Amino acid sequence: MIKTAKDSNLALCPKCHKLNLINGTSVHERIRCLRCHGLFYQRKPHSLQYTLAWNIAALIAFIPANLYPIMIIYSLGIGEPSTILSGIGQFVDQGLYPIAAIIFTASIIVPLLKIIGLFVLVYRAHTGIRLRPDKHSKFYHVLEFLGPWSMLDVFVVALLVAVVELGFVTSVAAGPAINYFTLTVIFTMIAANSFDARLLWDKKSKGLRENKENNDN
Repeated sequence: MIKTAKDSNLALCPKCHKLNLINGTSVHERIRCLRCHGLFYQRKPHSLQYTLAWNIAALIAFIPANLYPIMIIYSLGIGEPSTILSGIGQFVDQGLYPIAAIIFTASIIVPLLKIIGLFVLVYRAHTGIRLRPDKHSKFYHVLEFLGPWSMLDVFVVALLVAVVELGFVTSVAAGPAINYFTLTVIFTMIAANSFDARLLWDKKSKGLRENKENNDN
């Protein structure tokens, strides 16, 4: 049977990484580390609720990020707005397939993968249905690693605004979508940071104990 540190009344300090022995302390009570005297929780309080809330906020911000122009290209004083998808289409029409692939991956695939992945992890941690803690923990760390790379599209627009500046003939300005896209990235990063992957192991351990008790009865 899987036995976690929580089952053994142990808690790891996130600051100095000392394993503390605790007795009779609830997971929602603050613990003082014996080494650094810092305060921490055995499990992040309301982890699933916070993760779900921030993830929903990211999904809401992701919609206008793709509907509104992310940049506006001015030529002879006339502005031509470009959304993320239309910008990708322009790169494809010009034969710049690598750039189109990078922007499509960073702007569409990565944010959607992270949002959907966090929804799946919250659902699995809450219900325990088809839960494989080792696989899901690795998947969570992949999502956490991919998060900052979603900002690549924002960096591309910022670079265009700073570099592609030819006065009256051509200029590039950031569109309103860049604000929503930045919020999407920030919200997904906060959501990933709010999720406590140890809950996956707690749920699995609890399910095994309940099955063992039912079999003994």
